[in-house]
Amino acid sequence: MPRWLAATTAAITRLNRIVFMVTIWLMAVIVTVMLYEVLARYIFNAPTVWGMELAVLLFGPYFLLGGPYLLHLRGHVSLDLARQRLPARINRWLDLLNFPVIVAFCLILLVFSAPAAISSFEYRETSFSAWNPPIWWAKASVPIALALMLLQALAEFAHTLYSASEVKRGDWPSKPEGMP
Repeated sequence: MPRWLAATTAAITRLNRIVFMVTIWLMAVIVTVMLYEVLARYIFNAPTVWGMELAVLLFGPYFLLGGPYLLHLRGHVSLDLARQRLPARINRWLDLLNFPVIVAFCLILLVFSAPAAISSFEYRETSFSAWNPPIWWAKASVPIALALMLLQALAEFAHTLYSASEVKRGDWPSKPEGMP
């Protein structure tokens, strides 16, 4: 792999890892909010107007922004049982077909989600609930996550394409180095 491409793919993966590590902490916030909501509702008989809505608003970015690094870790749902039985060469070709499909999927969704997020930001969209928080930031996480996923899919495609010369005797890694 050319040095510039190796540096670029490493930078993309590093960025997605940082986003992933920050995003993990959203679950701590979601669990705390839900615990408070349950205690307030069932022990003190005083439910909040904001607890459930905040948890839902945070779960979307949590789910979406963790996805790009999960792609690198090969943590998405796949047909592992079927692929384990296939030769490494076939698995490589499946990856070379799969990553462009992911790129196309991300591009299509990005084209449709970016204008909605921009419009939501411009209008300072709120949820229109009793709490009525701004929701433009949650909508903005969709195109951001899609852009990061697209970049990671391109990085994984490049890695798969160029690392074929480094593979000996069909020992194609099923996961990135250092993964259990």
